Amino acid sequence: MDRTAMTTTPPIIWTPTPAQIEDAALTRFATAVGLPGASYEQLWQWSVDDLDGFWTAIWRQFGVAGEPGPALGSRTMPGTEWFPQATVNYAGHLLQGDHADDAVALHHASELAEPGVWTWGALRERTARIRAGLLAHGVGRGDRVAAYLPNLPDTIAALLATASLGAIWTCAAPEFGPSAVIDRFAQVRPTVLLAVDGYRYGGKDVPRGDEAAEIADAIGARLVRFGHLDGSGWEPGFLGPADAALEFADLPFAHPLWILYSSGTTGLPKPIVHGHGGILLEQLKIARLHTDLSPDDRMLWFTTTGWMMWNHLVGMLLSEGQIVLYDGSPAGDALWDLCDRTGVTVFGTSAAFVDAARKSGIRPRNGRELRIRAVGSTGSPLAPEGFAWLREQLGDDTWIFSISGGTDVCTAFVGGVPTLPVHLGELQAPALGAKVEAWDPDGRRLIGEVGELVVTEPMPSMPVAFWGDEDGSRLREAYFETYPGVWRHGDWIEISDRRTAVIHGRSDATINRGGVRMGTAEIYRAVLTADEVVDALVLDVPRPDGSLWMPLLVVLRPGATLDNELRAALRRHVRERCSPRHVPDAVIAIEAVPRTLSGKALELPIKRILAGADPDAVVKRDALANPDALDAVVAAARAALTG
Repeated sequence: MDRTAMTTTPPIIWTPTPAQIEDAALTRFATAVGLPGASYEQLWQWSVDDLDGFWTAIWRQFGVAGEPGPALGSRTMPGTEWFPQATVNYAGHLLQGDHADDAVALHHASELAEPGVWTWGALRERTARIRAGLLAHGVGRGDRVAAYLPNLPDTIAALLATASLGAIWTCAAPEFGPSAVIDRFAQVRPTVLLAVDGYRYGGKDVPRGDEAAEIADAIGARLVRFGHLDGSGWEPGFLGPADAALEFADLPFAHPLWILYSSGTTGLPKPIVHGHGGILLEQLKIARLHTDLSPDDRMLWFTTTGWMMWNHLVGMLLSEGQIVLYDGSPAGDALWDLCDRTGVTVFGTSAAFVDAARKSGIRPRNGRELRIRAVGSTGSPLAPEGFAWLREQLGDDTWIFSISGGTDVCTAFVGGVPTLPVHLGELQAPALGAKVEAWDPDGRRLIGEVGELVVTEPMPSMPVAFWGDEDGSRLREAYFETYPGVWRHGDWIEISDRRTAVIHGRSDATINRGGVRMGTAEIYRAVLTADEVVDALVLDVPRPDGSLWMPLLVVLRPGATLDNELRAALRRHVRERCSPRHVPDAVIAIEAVPRTLSGKALELPIKRILAGADPDAVVKRDALANPDALDAVVAAARAALTG
């Protein structure tokens, strides 16, 4: 990579107070495991050196029922065997905790309804009634239950009902088109499809009844309807009685809990299977230690049910805090208003949302009494300007933590640590139990240089399998082919000697100019410093003569014009913040960057199309958030390439 070492230390923008460090669950955990007074670095080192001790401590510290036995039967990756003698049930642990029936579990709001609350008693009762309905539809242990549902309390209850039976949950957000959903669900052959009648987004009602029927017919599943648009709820006769039994199957640690999917833009999505025990322990670690949620906390993370951050948010119910659900458009002031109205203390969002708010002149505190103590960001790297804007708008005492992980592990490898300072533009540290390193192509560890993000020791939330991958070959190819026995995630990461980190984008979207490789994320960080630019896409396109053409495509804020002065300014930003090799060959204005439904830019597919591939053979349009943008961007790039 064309990068200099991390020789300068960015300024610290937040430091926990001595009282915050003393009160942190991390500090209490360190004492409980016999490391009182340990630094985070020391605690992390123990957690990756003594996997058995660390994960057994998570089990015991947070009250997982039963005896765990040895943590590791086999340590080999892939194929690690975790807690081979243990039995668990994710839903059982979540619902059988110490929360009183009248205690609030979650807050919810949508464009169709004002904010409301569900108590733990309401969540348990609805879970039991849905469980009875699933049983009546023939769902049992190992069967798949598919959902085409939005971010509503009933969706969480349906997940927990499925898990209670030992059935396997899989979900697609209702903004997915039918073919994208069929691509996913047809691979796993669900018994039942739970589907919404429609939803409201940006003030517009989007019916989904016909699409639900099409999907159910294509995958051969029984259709159970949920009336969200019309307010009718579950179809008559589905829910069991109010006193339905809530019981939990006793399951092996690795028994499948849910199936998540890769983006599926260039082929069939990979069906990623996670286990009950691995997800339970990982989410207990994140919720209790890294997010440090207390009984006074209310956490909102804006997400749809088609993104692993929804599963992450559900996992925050394993903490002592409450969660906040929102279904609708995040545009403008909607999320800040919701934070005000529901008393959110921990607000999770994306770097794109922060950047859009910054450039649109939004002032979160104007007219609002916000209680936000922490802001988390994921989806793409949060630029230093995003950190600075959040600090300016929300106050110097706001903990701002950027995290990076993936659907593959349904968690973060690196991110927030409540007992460490935050350096401008950097992720604080690797998570406990995650032995994250940066490697060069020869497998040498790098410090202060960009390398492949690898995980050199197993984590319990790594996939149990890909569904249908009987010999494990697809899983090995996805993560373990480059460095045998070591997880290669597919991101560029730079780790300092302080263990802080910067993510530099996808390593499979690397741009190679004159033999020098560069991550696209560093170019985006440079370009998005310009107030006129709200989004960007950079590509390297092979020419017939073997050379590479690198255009920068930019989305401008309303009223801005891409004239020669702005083009020169953007090139200057890239040259000064990255290097002369990063400077684009052309700067082109576009209306929107084509993105997947989970927000990923289509860098590689567009590159393949511009190189001559058939767009319909390269991209699954139903897997895109804005399919019309694809043709417009390809046309603009082709015109510039041939002009």
